[in-house]
Amino acid sequence: MRFHTLVGLLPHEEKFPQPLELDVSVYLSLKQVGASDSPRMLLDYRTLYKLVADTVGTSHHKLLEALCERIAQAALALEGVTRVRVAARKPHAPVPGPLDAVEVVIERSRDG
Repeated sequence: MRFHTLVGLLPHEEKFPQPLELDVSVYLSLKQVGASDSPRMLLDYRTLYKLVADTVGTSHHKLLEALCERIAQAALALEGVTRVRVAARKPHAPVPGPLDAVEVVIERSRDG
């Protein structure tokens, strides 16, 4: 998923939206889905996208880690989700050398 949002600690990062790339993987049992052949038991991708978009929103996020944590907790609240992995990449991070992006990855589960 790609967004433009306010993210970072530096003064210009508080004023100018920057590109942010997010990968969100959710884990849930598909046993009942396979047995029933019913799409009603699936997690709709649109629901997950809206959850992420609403969490990213238009507010300023100082730390990628905090944003990832908010997304992970919101995803874990979805019915059936037992584990989540969130990766956030900031392509234009202000560092003194060449790089493609900085990235934060967290994994969370309902059991801790």
